[in-house]
Amino acid sequence: QVQLVESGGGLVQAGGSLRLSCAASGSIVSVNAMGWYRQAPGKQRELVAVITRGGSTNYADSVKGRFTISRDNAKNTVYLQMNSLKPEDTAVYYCNLDRVVSAARTRYWGQGTQVTVSS
Repeated sequence: QVQLVESGGGLVQAGGSLRLSCAASGSIVSVNAMGWYRQAPGKQRELVAVITRGGSTNYADSVKGRFTISRDNAKNTVYLQMNSLKPEDTAVYYCNLDRVVSAARTRYWGQGTQVTVSS
């Protein structure tokens, strides 16, 4: 199995920056993609950014130009650099790992890290 542990969340003023980290351990093989999701109170969980096996990235329109997802395969870690933070970015951020083994897709989640952006 795969375990994901997020870190780096916290309280920041609008316009500030944070970098989230997600350390993966376990069976880090056959990974299709890793990404970050977030869920704000009263809202559905939404995709923030994803990086595929091949290294391509995709972002939600709301964070394009402000957030950057990256990975360090040697450390089995994915990062989310968040700049120019807005109060609307306040949410619990979850790391996700998408794995395909024998045509069976499995999604793993971390416990989440709170990001709070004050006005």
